[in-house]
Amino acid sequence: MKASCPLNCWDNCGFLVTVENDRVTKIEGDPDHPITKGKICGRGRMLETRTNSSDRLLYPLKKVNGRFEQISWEQALNEIAAKLSEVKEKYGTTSVLHSHDYSNNGILKNIDQRFFNCYGGVTEIYGSLCWGSGIEAQKWDFGNALSHEPHDLFNSKNIIIWGRNVARTNMHFYENLLKAKKQGAKLYVIDPLYNATAKMADEHITIKPGMDGILAAGVIKEILRLGLEDRAFIEEFTYGFSDLAHLLDGISLKKISEMTEVSAEVITMLARIYADKPSSTFMGLGMQRYKNGGNTIRLIDALAAVSGNVGIPGGGANYANLQVGQSFAFEELTLPNRRTDTRQFSIMKQAEKVLTAKGPEIRMIIVTCGNPLTQVPDSTMVERAFTSVETLVVIDQFMTDTAKLADYVLPATTAFEEEDFYYSSMYHHYVNYGPKLVQEAPGEAKSDLWIWTQLASLLGFGADFDFTRDEWLNMALKPLQEKGMTLESLKKNGTLELPVEKIPWQNRKFKTPTGKFEFTSILGQQKSGSGLLTLAVPDESKWSNQEHAEKYPYNLLTIHPLRSNHSQNYHLLGGQIKPKVEVAKNIAEDLGLIQGDEVRVWNDRGEIKGAISILPAAHPNTINIDEGIWRQFGGPVNNLTSSRESDNGLGSTLYDCLVNLEKI
Repeated sequence: MKASCPLNCWDNCGFLVTVENDRVTKIEGDPDHPITKGKICGRGRMLETRTNSSDRLLYPLKKVNGRFEQISWEQALNEIAAKLSEVKEKYGTTSVLHSHDYSNNGILKNIDQRFFNCYGGVTEIYGSLCWGSGIEAQKWDFGNALSHEPHDLFNSKNIIIWGRNVARTNMHFYENLLKAKKQGAKLYVIDPLYNATAKMADEHITIKPGMDGILAAGVIKEILRLGLEDRAFIEEFTYGFSDLAHLLDGISLKKISEMTEVSAEVITMLARIYADKPSSTFMGLGMQRYKNGGNTIRLIDALAAVSGNVGIPGGGANYANLQVGQSFAFEELTLPNRRTDTRQFSIMKQAEKVLTAKGPEIRMIIVTCGNPLTQVPDSTMVERAFTSVETLVVIDQFMTDTAKLADYVLPATTAFEEEDFYYSSMYHHYVNYGPKLVQEAPGEAKSDLWIWTQLASLLGFGADFDFTRDEWLNMALKPLQEKGMTLESLKKNGTLELPVEKIPWQNRKFKTPTGKFEFTSILGQQKSGSGLLTLAVPDESKWSNQEHAEKYPYNLLTIHPLRSNHSQNYHLLGGQIKPKVEVAKNIAEDLGLIQGDEVRVWNDRGEIKGAISILPAAHPNTINIDEGIWRQFGGPVNNLTSSRESDNGLGSTLYDCLVNLEKI
């Protein structure tokens, strides 16, 4: 049967799922899907193993004297509801923290927000570990974060992949890149790592981690020196260009080359490439995970604008595509108007806030769609925080590192055991239908929607959840129904194409306060006191803190694993799993390391141990350790990362991390 991948990644693939005797036996790609066309990745195939795993949580669990005991759903829900009632009466609703993340997609995963809003409004987290800095940056520049539809790639003369290994994270885009190259497009990859995408590029440009914005500034400077800018676009459709020009007057190309560790000749080459329109830019998420992350994306946006590659076929500063998610009736689904109180903690700082919050203190944490002990930076602080509260509730399919800390663990269904629809806000603009294929989930696992409905009833607002599954889905689709896009057609066809702008900003009408592309952001000025672009550098670099950089001389990257969506699958991979410490060739040579050597990587936040793997073409002094590794396998890498927020406050600084390394 046709179905959908539920993972929140770039591709959001269409599936063909075989079910025998009420059990998923095979997952293949749907050849009829308009974008993914029958091909799926290993993470998608792992959903069969995940659904059928003998390690699934099957029954509600309660921790008694440090050990988990099986209890009934009635007891679990009554006790959790009683605790919610108690903390509401004694301390107020914001004494409850809802810790939520987004590695699982599905429109009805947002029903938890409806529950907490109807409860009265709790402490919610804001920002994103994943892509928050870049989203906010593009809202400052364009008014929204929008990307060109996938097939517009074939209109590009030059394609710049900046900090993004699409071979690992976006396989269908990778296939389109191969086709575009065959049709004559030139491909350039800018990345500290020589990855699979870089291998097929016409040129791989290696760069000092965290210095991407400085490189973009250098390319703009060269475009202006050579007179290659799109003067008509700048004068008619942009605001604040003189501020940018003044900024660039204050730095030399030689200094930019020194800071980025990219030669002046290459910077000049990139200037000519961008001016040879149409040139499209596809940005990854890693380079905005620095203190200067928002400014980095803004400078790359500025490069696309100065060169005239905004709003034209084959162009674009492609980062995210929020217009997909903005097609649905989220407010009707989540009822934000029902809140009577609210408080927000940064997702990066949630642990520190839990430990220090007053008026009220955090008494209870409920975790949905996430594994913060593994995924939130500074894991030591996260454990302190999540074990400090009176009650911790985790809803999950497996006993994760976070679930092990909980007082109550509630077993959830997988995507094939519930009905929903799925979409991606990063790549394509098709919605996929996911039918309920397995009628009886193992044990007593229940859907998130069922759990919230039962708790709502116990707490006195059950009427707000008295809808059938179809009614919930129709509620979310309401804005599309007047355009003839119905739940019935989605179920019948398996996909719906959303009415999005396929070439954003083609009408030159931007959603900024000035209605123009803003080099100097009015929204940024309102939010932060200054909307100016800067030549900001990472917090942890020799340009910011020479002493710290001498103590910890290596840049640590923590990229996504190949076979697991974040931390989801490590326990299902089989074999002996331990962290792989990938190091640039110069590090191995300087320290006398060979393949397989056991090493310790550390900084003042923590340490991690693993086996050396040498990256012969990585940028000097660069290390990578994949994120998501569970404690039982030697992780997580977030023992090392910082909980600081990005410059615009909406993103993480997970890559803004210096470390040292030694053989053990």
